[in-house]
Amino acid sequence: MNAKEQFQILKRGTLHLMPEDALLSKLERSIRESRPLIVKYGADPSAPDLHLGHAACFKKLKEFQELGHQVIFVIGDFTAMIGDPTGRSETRKPLSREQVRENAATYMEQVYLLLDKEKTRVVYNNDWLSRLDFSEVIRLSSKFTVARMLERDDFSKRYKGQAAIGVHEFLYPVMVSYDSVHLKADVEAGGNDQLFNFLAGRELMQELGMEPQVVLTMPILVGTDGVNKMSKSLGNYIAIKDTPKEMFGKTMSIPDSAILTYAQLAAFYGDDQMKKTKESLEARENPRHIKAKIARDIAAIYHGTAKAEAASAEFDQMFKNGGLPENLPEHDPGADKVWIVKLITGAGCAKNSSEARRLIEQGGVHLDGEKITSVDAEVGIKDGAILKVGKRNFVKLKR
Repeated sequence: MNAKEQFQILKRGTLHLMPEDALLSKLERSIRESRPLIVKYGADPSAPDLHLGHAACFKKLKEFQELGHQVIFVIGDFTAMIGDPTGRSETRKPLSREQVRENAATYMEQVYLLLDKEKTRVVYNNDWLSRLDFSEVIRLSSKFTVARMLERDDFSKRYKGQAAIGVHEFLYPVMVSYDSVHLKADVEAGGNDQLFNFLAGRELMQELGMEPQVVLTMPILVGTDGVNKMSKSLGNYIAIKDTPKEMFGKTMSIPDSAILTYAQLAAFYGDDQMKKTKESLEARENPRHIKAKIARDIAAIYHGTAKAEAASAEFDQMFKNGGLPENLPEHDPGADKVWIVKLITGAGCAKNSSEARRLIEQGGVHLDGEKITSVDAEVGIKDGAILKVGKRNFVKLKR
């Protein structure tokens, strides 16, 4: 493909492409010099799961790869210890190095579900950021002004509302900008919420006499609540490593207002499929049927068609049975009275006690239809009682 043809593919579906002529120029030079563009994408391992909100960007990164360019996936193991202030109304609690490493360990297998492993270079920004001495941090920080930082919407709101802003939070965009400098990025791609950080990277590269990166952002996928952006910290996300059942069920829970967004950014529908989906909505087809198709298509991307169809069939059966699936798993807790946290973990409905406590506190645990509200509750066990954890986990208790 020539540069203009590549440009049209890469521009499609983007929210920002700044500046457009710079990308075209870089593509022309790439072809002329037989040198692939360096495309940077970064993610802080603030939680162990990547989610569908990342996937729209991954789809664009895959397009770069298919056109012969080099994707560098930056795992922000250093910057995660500061915490991305983007969209925050308060200072994020920094993560320990141990937490960051545990979360980062799961990223690799998830990344390769969408990207070409042979064309993806994975790096950790601790490798270069931890080596900067204090004088170098001061030198880099001098390229930014407090006034420029306060142009950020989140910082501006917190400043006007007299909410605390840590000095270390101002260092976050400095650090991620230096990532671009270190990697000599031609393009930085990500979600629209990162626009300030990406533009800061352009500015720092210019300040240091480098050719600045092109900024490419994709639209933000709303979470399953249909209101806030999909976020690990908000708990409204669909993880890339979710089971087909979880992925299908969570997609079915989105409000009707989010159908088109999920069709485009999560199921990756092209123009023809988007047109058909819009026509179905305009014809007042049952939104549940439209969501079911989108949910199947999303699950098929990560698990294959057969498992997606099985998840769809199981969901339909649950719907017909008033929310209860067939062939419920059974669990014998071994006592007539059990601590609710131990019951949940023993039944396999939570990975650990912390997750079980969180589910109880969020109101997501029911025993025979009665909500359990106390993490200290000792519950009686009746043969045949149904333990429900979250929206889709059911276990029949035995005694």
